[in-house]
Amino acid sequence: MATPRIDDRDWSALTTGQRIRQLEVEGYLVLPDLLDADHIARLKAITATFETTAVDYSERQRGRNNIQFDGGEITALLGHPPTLAFLRELLGDEVIFMHYGYARSEPGHPGISLHADGQPYGSKIFGFEGSCPVLIRVLYYLDDLIPEVSPFRVVPRSHLCLHADANPYTRYESHPEEVMVPCKAGSAVLIHHRVFHGNFPNVGTYPREMLAIAYRPAWAGPVDGINPWSEEDLQTLPNEIRPLFADRNTRHWDYDGGNKPPHMASEAPGMDPSRWEVPNATE
Repeated sequence: MATPRIDDRDWSALTTGQRIRQLEVEGYLVLPDLLDADHIARLKAITATFETTAVDYSERQRGRNNIQFDGGEITALLGHPPTLAFLRELLGDEVIFMHYGYARSEPGHPGISLHADGQPYGSKIFGFEGSCPVLIRVLYYLDDLIPEVSPFRVVPRSHLCLHADANPYTRYESHPEEVMVPCKAGSAVLIHHRVFHGNFPNVGTYPREMLAIAYRPAWAGPVDGINPWSEEDLQTLPNEIRPLFADRNTRHWDYDGGNKPPHMASEAPGMDPSRWEVPNATE
């Protein structure tokens, strides 16, 4: 594989509008310095206790799914204020949490193939969660992503491509225009779930831990039913987190909508072409 381009820009310099443009157009974004060293240490003390399972292609890639009801620092991360503030700028006020998992890439991990998480008819791997038309994954890294330790890889703009090569059910070993994205521990990489992405091998000396959370706007529900949250589990949630746990089947749509429905709006700031030029709205 050719040496990939490395995107190691100063992500802290982007305005809110530039961040939205980066994610909408390129398909990925780094939000740096979301978690300080103490926060990372507390999370890692918990993840060190996780019982994990290996993926089918390597014992060195391990994880644990459905950790949203573990409580404490793990559950609290779902409502991390700076992340949610940006997501509401991006998606609107009604944000729904979809899934949450832990992943660890250990030394010797061969890398994750380039793939898309968004699959319009569902799949065995992603179920019908992947059929949501819009979904953003927030990947919190608890270790430094350096070139030797499984940095993020992505094919920019691939979520926009109309060509058959961008069939979201296809996987690729590599791509000549893929990009390597290093970042510091405590940063998050946000991705559009249709962008082709993965990670590089871990040829370094330490494992790379990640907490991955998926959110979507309320209108963008799955094409078929998925299991709702149990009322018993919902009762364990802090009040500030509970609104994110709306029914995962929520879908605002109108199949019978007419050409001239009453009370149509004449403005929609969330899709203004000029929104990419707006200064920081959250600062």
